[in-house]
Amino acid sequence: MRLSWKLFCNMVIVAALALSLGGYALIYSQFKMSLNREVEALLEEGDLLRYALVSESGTTASAGELTLAARQLAEATANQSLSFALTTAEGATLMTSPSFGAPATALASSLGSEERGWVLDERPGGTRMLAAATPVPTTGGDVFLETQRDVNELFHQRDEQFRLFASIEAAAVAVVGLTAGLLSLWITRPLRRLSTASRAMAQGNLEERVPVQGNDELSTLSQDFNDMADQVEAHVNALTAAAQRQEDFIGAFAHEIKTPLTSIIGYAELLLSRPDTSEEARESARYIFREGRRLEALSRKLMDLLVLESQNFERRPVAMDAFLGQVGGALEPALTASAVSLTVRAEHATVTLDPDLVEAACLNLIDNARKACEAAGPAAAPARGHRITVTGRCDGAAYVIAVTDSGAGIPEEDIDRITEAFYMVDKSRSRAQGGAGLGLAICQRIARLHGGSLSFTSLPGKGTTARLRLPLAPDTTAPVSKEARHGHR
Repeated sequence: MRLSWKLFCNMVIVAALALSLGGYALIYSQFKMSLNREVEALLEEGDLLRYALVSESGTTASAGELTLAARQLAEATANQSLSFALTTAEGATLMTSPSFGAPATALASSLGSEERGWVLDERPGGTRMLAAATPVPTTGGDVFLETQRDVNELFHQRDEQFRLFASIEAAAVAVVGLTAGLLSLWITRPLRRLSTASRAMAQGNLEERVPVQGNDELSTLSQDFNDMADQVEAHVNALTAAAQRQEDFIGAFAHEIKTPLTSIIGYAELLLSRPDTSEEARESARYIFREGRRLEALSRKLMDLLVLESQNFERRPVAMDAFLGQVGGALEPALTASAVSLTVRAEHATVTLDPDLVEAACLNLIDNARKACEAAGPAAAPARGHRITVTGRCDGAAYVIAVTDSGAGIPEEDIDRITEAFYMVDKSRSRAQGGAGLGLAICQRIARLHGGSLSFTSLPGKGTTARLRLPLAPDTTAPVSKEARHGHR
């Protein structure tokens, strides 16, 4: 739930509870005060009637004399609507006034000598009667003078007040809800601005800032965000400038090195072509030629890295079984010379890719596998020799090209760094084999350009498996496995 909704709901709930509890307590306390006033008035009325009866019959009258006096009093006050009755402690009725209803059940029997009391009696039909009893002494024991009063109107007033309060509370809650909604939106406005600015920065707009208003905690948070954004922008700009300088340097270096390399390689070829050149000079010329070629390859790969970073390539659907078979055939001479066998097993599937780039990546992975086999020395099974296996298979929504060799393997601490530019596990061996530490970096760039990934698993002394994962085309057909063998058998 959003913070604004939480604030809105909490304020409305707290206001509704406060109004409900406060209104209920106020109405109920007022009702109790009114009911207590009615009780006091009824008890006072009973005391007055008791005084009148005692004055009329005397303090030593019998129950019969008291009853006669009560009847005379009822006749004398008939026009005053006095409602009273005489009952015994056992609940027997001695007399009732014309307007008196039924006596309250067990009221008199629940009182002791010289003890008065009252009860709220609910009669059939929902009528509520307030009944009070006052003891009157006679020669035969106490007789109770019971008075009654209808309090239905009091309860009606209470219920009407509750209904009125419910209407007022509904209107008040609506007003509170409107106010709470506006207040929650106003309170959370700085947070919404921070969220908008954060999303803009995540999308690359590092110049986004939030306005700072006031001096509360949210204003402090906004200022802290702006300070953080300034630092992030400064660091990103510094990194971007450094990367641009590095890219410019590599581009200039790769471009400028071509001219002297052309001359070096040309003169080395000229020396090698002369039959009268001494063997020492020819050996020197071979060395110059070989190192020149290596520098030329380094220059080309540096340019490849820049091109892969800055250009968009055209892609088209390619059948992977035929594609991988063609890639394996391209390395047959090099594999034969290294006494390494190559087996290609590929499921039929269609992948949208740039054939030249992916072929370069596959050739690079296979060539690395060949070099790893050479570095491992003689195979554990000399009759079979070293082997490289290239498999292509569908894995969910991706096509995985796996290149597995039986070579020297890669130490665990080097696995995470082998795709870094210029990083070489065994620098002396890599240079002797013409490597520059850029091949796997280029392979990883190619995988990312196609929305895929490049990963490695290896056991030192056992071999390495490189997996190039590429997204499948939507119309890929069911896989059909094909196998081809290349190289030395």
